[in-house]
Amino acid sequence: MRFSKQKGGAGGLEAHHERAKEKYASNPDIDTNRSKDNFHIIKPTKSYLREINSRIEAAKCRTRKDSVRFIDTLITASPEFFTDKTKAEASNFFNEAVEFLSQRIGRHNIFSAVVHMDEKTPHLHLCFTPITADNRLSAKEIIGNRVSLSKWQDDFFTHMVRHYENIERGESASETGRRHIPMRLFKEAVRLNKQANRIKATLGDMRLSNVKEKRDEAIALFQKFFPRMENFETQMRKYKREIDRLLLENADLTKQVEDGRPRMAERMELFKLRDEIGELRQFCDSIPDDIKQQYKPQTKQHITKKQR
Repeated sequence: MRFSKQKGGAGGLEAHHERAKEKYASNPDIDTNRSKDNFHIIKPTKSYLREINSRIEAAKCRTRKDSVRFIDTLITASPEFFTDKTKAEASNFFNEAVEFLSQRIGRHNIFSAVVHMDEKTPHLHLCFTPITADNRLSAKEIIGNRVSLSKWQDDFFTHMVRHYENIERGESASETGRRHIPMRLFKEAVRLNKQANRIKATLGDMRLSNVKEKRDEAIALFQKFFPRMENFETQMRKYKREIDRLLLENADLTKQVEDGRPRMAERMELFKLRDEIGELRQFCDSIPDDIKQQYKPQTKQHITKKQR
C-alpha cells in the first residue's frame, strides 16, 4: 500500500486510472486488449476534480494554495500472489483492501477505487479526500509521518492476513533503510532509449538527397531528448545508492530462482534498468560535444569540472 499526496489538478491521474485514453505511449505495460477486465469497486459519479471540490465544499474545509487535496493510493501484492487467481478472487482481495481503508478514512471520502487487470500485476488505485471527522482538510493528520506510515502498513497487513493466511508483510523501510524506487523511472529509461534509437535511425538514414530533411528531424528529436535525459539523471541520483545496493545484494540470481524467494521480480527489473541506463550512457557518450553543448548547456560545465 502506497500513498501519494496530490495538490494540483487530477486530470492526468483520472485519464490513467479511468482509462480515458485510446493509447498509452507513456506506459507500455498497459495491454488495452485486457482493459475490458478492469473494474470499479467505487465508481466516480463525475470528474475527479468535481468529486474533490464537492467534498471539500460540503465539509466547508479551509484550503490553501499548497493544500493536499486528495490522496492517490496504490494497493497490490507480488505477481506470484495473483498467479492462477481468477478475476473474482482478485476482486475479493481488493474489496477487503477497500474495506480496510473505508474503516480508517471513511467511505464517504473515497471517490474512486478502480482495479487494473490490464498491466503486469493486478493493482488497485483508490483516491480519497483527506477530510477529518471534524471537517478539516488534513493529509498530515490522516496519513501522518514516516512512523505513522509504518503503522499503516502493520494495520493493513493485520487486516488482510485474517483473510489470506499465506501473505507476508513487506519489509519495513524504516528498519531496512531502503527507499522505494518509483516505477516511473523504469518506464522513463525505456522511453528515453526509444527516443535514442529514433535519433540513431534518423542519423543512419541521412543521405546526400535528404541531408536537410534528416538534419531537421534529428534536431527536433535532440531538443526533446536532452531535457528529459537531464531530468532523468537528476532523479536517478536520488536512488543510485539503493539501486547499487540491491544489484550487489543478490548476485546469485540462479539460487534465488531455485529458492523462489520474494522480490525476485523486483531484482530482475533492476537489472533491466541497469542495462537501459548503460545503453543510454553509451548513446550520450557517442554524441559529439558540439551537439551536446547546443542542446544541453550544462554539459560543457560538467565536462570542464570532470577534466579538472
